[in-house]
Amino acid sequence: MTSDMICDAHRHIGVLPAHPFYGGPAVNPDVTARATVKQLIADLDAEGTERALVLPNYGVPDPAVAFALNDLVLEAAQADDRIRAGLWVSPLPRDEERTTRALALAGERGVRALKLSFLLGGRPADPACRPGLDRIFAAAERHGLVVHVHTSPGAASDVDEVGHLVEWYADRVPVHLVHFGGGMSGHIKLAGSRFFDWIAAGKRVYTDLSWAIGFAPYWLAGEIERRGIGHDRVLFASDQPWGDFAGEHARMRAAAGDGELGALVFRGTFASLYT
Repeated sequence: MTSDMICDAHRHIGVLPAHPFYGGPAVNPDVTARATVKQLIADLDAEGTERALVLPNYGVPDPAVAFALNDLVLEAAQADDRIRAGLWVSPLPRDEERTTRALALAGERGVRALKLSFLLGGRPADPACRPGLDRIFAAAERHGLVVHVHTSPGAASDVDEVGHLVEWYADRVPVHLVHFGGGMSGHIKLAGSRFFDWIAAGKRVYTDLSWAIGFAPYWLAGEIERRGIGHDRVLFASDQPWGDFAGEHARMRAAAGDGELGALVFRGTFASLYT
C-alpha cells in the first residue's frame, strides 16, 4: 500500500482474449487484468487508491471486445463510490450503432468520461470520422464529461493528429491526453510548447504520464514551474494492466514532489475533473 491516498485517472477492467499479436502465437500480455469488479476493488484497497477512473480494457483488433466491457465499467462505478466510469466510443462509421448504445449510457450515475483510441482504426483528421467525433464531443458537452484520448508516436495517435481534437473541441469539452504523447517525439512536442500553448489559449487540456520515458515527468514538472501554468492539468495514472502501479507512482512522486504540484497530480486535479 502507498503511504498516501491517491487518485488514479486511468486504469482498465476486463480480460482480453488471447491474440496472435505481430504475427506470433496467441498470447495474453495483460497479465494483471481483472475480470470482475470484486477483483478491481481488492486492487484499490491494496494500493490505497482513493478514487479511480476505470475504462474498458482494449488492445486486440476487435472493437466489439471494448464495447462489450462498457457494462462492466458501469457496474464497477455503481458498485463503489470510489470508481468513476469511462465509456468506450468510436467515431468510425462502422461503429455508429455501438457508439449510439454507449452514448445512451452517458447520463448514468458514475459516468465521467468517454474513451477514444485510434489504435483500432480511423484518425482524427479523416473526414469520415468527423461526424462521429462531433457527435461524441456534443454528448460529452451535454453531460459534462471528459473525453479521454490515447496518444502514442506516429500514425493516427500521434500528437500531430490527436492535437486536432484539442483545437476543435477543447474550448467546450475537457480533453485528457493519455500518456503525454506516449514516447520521445510526443513528449518533446508537448512539453516543448504545445501543451502550454493550448493552456495559454484557454483550451481545457489535461494529461497523464503513464508510459512516459524517464526524463519526461521531470522535464514537464520543471516547465510547469518555469512557465507558471499547467499545475492543475496533470494527473497520476497507472494504466493497469498495461502499466505498473508501483512504478508509475514512484516515478510521478519523485518528479512532482510533496508540495502543491504533487497534491494536484495525485488528488486535487482528479477531484475537480472527475468527481
